[in-house]
Amino acid sequence: MSQVFKALSDPTRRRVLQLLRRGPMSAGELSDCFEVSKPTMSAHFNVLREADLVHVEKIGKSVVYHLKLSVLEDALLGFVHSFGLDAEAPDREIKR
Repeated sequence: MSQVFKALSDPTRRRVLQLLRRGPMSAGELSDCFEVSKPTMSAHFNVLREADLVHVEKIGKSVVYHLKLSVLEDALLGFVHSFGLDAEAPDREIKR
């Protein structure tokens, strides 16, 4: 879970995940959406891979990224459970 939240801590990586929600994209297509160098984007892609948030497919000379939404969902649910936020809210008396 720590790797997922490390990956999500950066706005560029969050934006990459948002773009991948629309469907798979190549590394070049993703990089074109940002005003940073290719090596910087490569580092972002590595963090996303290490967190298992993306699946990488090599097609010819292209590297295509796919969002692994189930990993993100599992991490977020685990976070919610760790704080007991999934339990029903206790009944509270309403004072008038």
